[in-house]
Amino acid sequence: MSNSGYKIIHRLLASFLLFGTLLYASASQGQSKDDLQKKKKELEKNINYTNSLLTETKKNKEASINQLATLKNKIVLRQRLIRTINHEVRLIDNLIDENNEIIRSLEKDLEDVKREYARMIYYGYKNRSSYDKIVFVFSSKDFNQAQKRLKYIQDYGDYRKKQASLILQTKGLLKQKIESLEARRNQKKALLMSKEEERGKLADERLEKNTIYERLKTKESMLKSDLKQQEKESVKLQKAIADIIAEEIRLAREAAKKTSGFTLTPEEAKLSASFKSNKGKLPWPVKRGIITGHFGEHDHAVLQGIKINNNGIDVSTNKGAVARAVFDGIVTGVIILPGANKKAVIVRHGEYFSVYGNLQETYVKKGDHLMTKQDVGMIFTDGKKFKTEAHLEIWKISKTGTIKLDPETWITKRGKSQ
Repeated sequence: MSNSGYKIIHRLLASFLLFGTLLYASASQGQSKDDLQKKKKELEKNINYTNSLLTETKKNKEASINQLATLKNKIVLRQRLIRTINHEVRLIDNLIDENNEIIRSLEKDLEDVKREYARMIYYGYKNRSSYDKIVFVFSSKDFNQAQKRLKYIQDYGDYRKKQASLILQTKGLLKQKIESLEARRNQKKALLMSKEEERGKLADERLEKNTIYERLKTKESMLKSDLKQQEKESVKLQKAIADIIAEEIRLAREAAKKTSGFTLTPEEAKLSASFKSNKGKLPWPVKRGIITGHFGEHDHAVLQGIKINNNGIDVSTNKGAVARAVFDGIVTGVIILPGANKKAVIVRHGEYFSVYGNLQETYVKKGDHLMTKQDVGMIFTDGKKFKTEAHLEIWKISKTGTIKLDPETWITKRGKSQ
């Protein structure tokens, strides 16, 4: 076997090793591609759900804050979808580059092995006589040399067969990678078309958002009146919650025969620790919904210079939706807001409390033991604004009193199992 033949064999083996390595990398990237496609489907599903909520709110001929918030949420989802498509395009570009590298390597190796094989065939043709091979063996100086020469003839024949097999394998791999490359290019083309379509929808949604915003700016007196009513309801709710928690603290102190502090029973301490350990993993207070009101102090969506404070989060959902417990606990109070035709339920989880507001009717009573995701009550639907919005708050008893926590950091992130 010639030195050049050995070099070609080694280079082909290296090429197959490179192909295997890149194939493994492609499989890993394929996993990433699967993740991106899963994320894209989830975003599309959420966008479709947001569209259904917008369809409901648009039954109200007047523009509303809820409609504006829902549209903003949809725009954020659309932007995330476009970013996900961009990631998928970059991933496919990397796969295309890898395919091109493999194809170039295989084409070069195929030419080299064909050239070497042609030389071998020519040499074999010139020395095709069996007599020449016998003379070559029997002209040896001794038995060892004869044995080596015979082994050489056998190895040479095996080498020719191996080269022929390598040609077929290389051709097969080359065909496979060219087909794969074409498929990747078609995928990229489809993704780019999808991206342009989503960008067009995003532009339309931004225009619609601006239109609604301008219409709302002309209704300042109505917005201020709505805000005043919301603030009144919020004050009543906060006082009722504080009174119920204060009573829980008083009863706990009385049971522990203490005048200060807050003592948990072993069962309550276990429940409290379990609630805390599930931060970021709690289910949503509704089966489906989008957050349209965030925790804390924010600028009003339309009214200049006016701040609004939210002690929890608001989740827009579909009409007839039911609020559900985010964790195991005991109902410590059912609140009825006079004049508002709305109710709220407080569930205790050790030193933590979850509050479910804006309910039309309740399915539980004080003292009930609830399981995670158990129905608490039907959410109130504003018949004039076609708005159904759940309200969730999370409170914690501290050494100095009570703390209001951001529920958004406690519930599972959107897109995960709810």
